[in-house]
Amino acid sequence: MTRYLYLTRHGEATPDESGLTPAGRRQATLLGERLRDVPFSAVHHGPLPRAAQTVGLISEHLPGVPVRVSEAAGDYVPYVPAAGELPPEHAGRLLGFLDQFPDGDGSRLAREAEELFTGPVEGTRHDLVVTHNFLIGWLVRAALDAPDWRWLGLNHGNAALTVIRYGRDRPSSVLLYNDMGHLPAELRWTGFPPELRL
Repeated sequence: MTRYLYLTRHGEATPDESGLTPAGRRQATLLGERLRDVPFSAVHHGPLPRAAQTVGLISEHLPGVPVRVSEAAGDYVPYVPAAGELPPEHAGRLLGFLDQFPDGDGSRLAREAEELFTGPVEGTRHDLVVTHNFLIGWLVRAALDAPDWRWLGLNHGNAALTVIRYGRDRPSSVLLYNDMGHLPAELRWTGFPPELRL
């Protein structure tokens, strides 16, 4: 009756995003070591190389756990709000930020991700989704029943860990968010703008 959804952003990517940096590979390896005793039902990841390479390194610590590629775990904008949904003092900046990303099928994929990865299940299930910053923000927002636009501003470090619990007996709970306890200081906060590296 309970699903535990483990979410992580891929390891640090090269500037052309064709794969992982050496730091990104180390991040993925350390995350795999942290997760090695979790009884995962499956590992899901988006189709881009940086996510696939991250899963390859994590999976070395999860023998026998099936790995599935999912477009719904990919890199896309999950929701573009109308200006009227946003706090007036932030609307221009937030919409300007979203203008840099191409229009696509993000809303459909975000709904598909919720159908595939969230909600209670029969028995107990642990799933790992290796994805990208925006989808993690969207799923955390959904778990908290926040307004649709509120995925904006939820940032996730490379190879940090978020865990959400879904059960029939209580509302969904965010158990961990952006946890970097498995990473040494020099590997934390990558994927964030310099001013947000705490």
